This record gives sequence, C-alpha cells and structure tokens, in this order.
Amino acid sequence: MLRLDDTMAIVVDIQERMLPAICNHEELEKNCATLVKGLKVLNIPLVITQQYTKGLGMTTPAILEAANTQDYHEKVAFSVLREENTKAAVKEQNRKNVLVIGIEAHICVLQTCMDLKEQGYHPYLVVDCIGSRKKSNKKMAIKRAIQEGIKITSYESLLFELMERADVEVFRTISKLIK
Repeated sequence: MLRLDDTMAIVVDIQERMLPAICNHEELEKNCATLVKGLKVLNIPLVITQQYTKGLGMTTPAILEAANTQDYHEKVAFSVLREENTKAAVKEQNRKNVLVIGIEAHICVLQTCMDLKEQGYHPYLVVDCIGSRKKSNKKMAIKRAIQEGIKITSYESLLFELMERADVEVFRTISKLIK
C-alpha cells in the first residue's frame, strides 16, 4: 500500500529530443505532467534523471514546470541506480515505495525497476506514464515487470491511493488535475 510518508518518484529521461520518437508521446507527456503536479501537491519527493543530456536534450518543459524545478541528475547508465549520484539521491529520500515513470519503458525504466526491487525498494511501474518507440516494447516491458514481481499501477489510481480519503484538503486539487 502506498503511503505519503514512504513514497517517492523517479522521472526517467523524459527529454526533448527523445520524447517525439515515443509512441503516443503527447498523451504520455500529459499523463506524466499531471502525475508530477499531483505528486507535488502531495509533497512526494521526485528524482528527475536525464540520459546523456548533450545528445538527448533537457527534460521537457512540461515536466520541469510540473515539478517546479530545473534540477536533474545526469546519467549514462540505463538504470538510475547504476549511477552513484542518482543512487544517492534515491537513498537520501529514505522511502521504500518508488513510483517509476518515463522512457524508454523496456530499457531505462525496466532496468531501474528491477534494480530498485533487487536493492530492497518496492517499485511501482506507472503504466500510463511510461513509453517506448514501439508499442510492442512497452507491452513487453510491462509483462517483464510483472514477471519480476514489480507492482503495476496507473497515475490516477496511485494519486487516490496516496490521498486515502475524499475529505482531505488536497482532494479537490487532485480531482481537478485528473479531469
């Protein structure tokens, strides 16, 4: 079960030069931005990564704006946890539940989820906030994640799970975001 005080998120490589090549990239970016805004409302910490920024560009403006930051962690390893700086940033949050979103689903996202699980975290793959260039690769990533024992969720489901109740202060704000 996701709880506010034990959950964080990793935004994996949603970058300007890569995103346009991703299947259904406009919907993916919208879903990710909505989720990130909701997580900010709920005060869930985020770690944003960029794969080889020089070649793939910055995180998209929509994501940075939603996160209200320009901060990111540079990486060249596919898994976020295979880089010391990003591994330390995740560990620093001291949270066991880790929401994983981003691109590409079958490479960096999947490897990050598997490494998180192997290192004792509880990764949650947010299936409507991940993407690959080919639909078949995204499908395979989800199947593989399930085989590896990684929890699967959607952004709307997890936001409501984190809120727990309709009578909390942030309910209306979150409800407006997802409409």
